[in-house]
Amino acid sequence: MNTPNIAQEDILNAFNYRHATKEFDASKTLTDEQINFILKTANLSPSSFGFEPWHFVVVQDKELRELLKPVAWGAPLKLDTASHFVLGLSMKAPMVKHDAAYIEHMMKDVKQMPEDVIEMYSKFYREFQERDFNLDSDKKLFDWSSKQTYIALGNMMTAAALAGIDSCPIEGFHQEQAEALLREKFGVDTDKYGLSFMAAFGYRKADPEFPKSRRPLEDIVTWK
Repeated sequence: MNTPNIAQEDILNAFNYRHATKEFDASKTLTDEQINFILKTANLSPSSFGFEPWHFVVVQDKELRELLKPVAWGAPLKLDTASHFVLGLSMKAPMVKHDAAYIEHMMKDVKQMPEDVIEMYSKFYREFQERDFNLDSDKKLFDWSSKQTYIALGNMMTAAALAGIDSCPIEGFHQEQAEALLREKFGVDTDKYGLSFMAAFGYRKADPEFPKSRRPLEDIVTWK
């Protein structure tokens, strides 16, 4: 496999270009190739223990987008104008607890680990949950899954920016009401999955009104 050779300046230009797009140009849409490229970067994203505790729902149906508006106060304009709208789901405790069937499936069928490696890996994962990170409640386990799913979100937005595609991450929603809607109208098993974020992709209608502002690098980095 060839080593990627992307100029650092091009990467930083993409980060400077990216912004939380409030309104998209509804006349412009991504091709199937473009959205699949973005989703593939989620698929290739790293996760703790490599267990990929996520699922992504791409909402293109206009009626379903309308149903999301009352439970997502930060999304209506994006739902109306974005080319593609993605729901980031994270696995709940029954899926990611150390003795869950999904975890065994990942080790045995996806990673194809030998039995002795599975035994060792399972021991490490159990100790990680019970001792190292104290993931001793359903909420803690979902929050841990969400941390992993956010890695995929960051990679999707960065990949989009590198390709000249705009995006907007959205947490402006009522989680309980949104999950009830996903259960009733989207066919999501909310015993297994919870909603971590929404994300819109497309092309900006206008450039940002204000330049990007960040704290100086020396304020956020300490060298020892």
